Amino acid sequence: MELKMAKTQSVTSLDISPEEERKSRMIKYTIAMSVRVVCIVLAVMVQGWLMWLLFAGAIFLPYFAVVIANAQGATQTSKAAKAVAPTITISADAFTAASQTKPKDDH
Repeated sequence: MELKMAKTQSVTSLDISPEEERKSRMIKYTIAMSVRVVCIVLAVMVQGWLMWLLFAGAIFLPYFAVVIANAQGATQTSKAAKAVAPTITISADAFTAASQTKPKDDH
């Protein structure tokens, strides 16, 4: 009986682990919130249109930080092939050869 695997599977074709993905999102969000703190501190120190620009940045940055942190990397998932369940093919010759042989009688 001859068994053949249609296609071998690779461990590298799997997506990143949930822990790595969560760590990446946390880093992006922390950087964005650090920029927000800098905007607030600078907005208190300056006056004029720059103050209003920094306050606007501090107000709208949380929304964009969440969107950026939760954005899925389309280029990363398109590079990796999805995992496919292996299929086994059995040659019909294995069955025809077995059926043509006659069993021996022990009588």
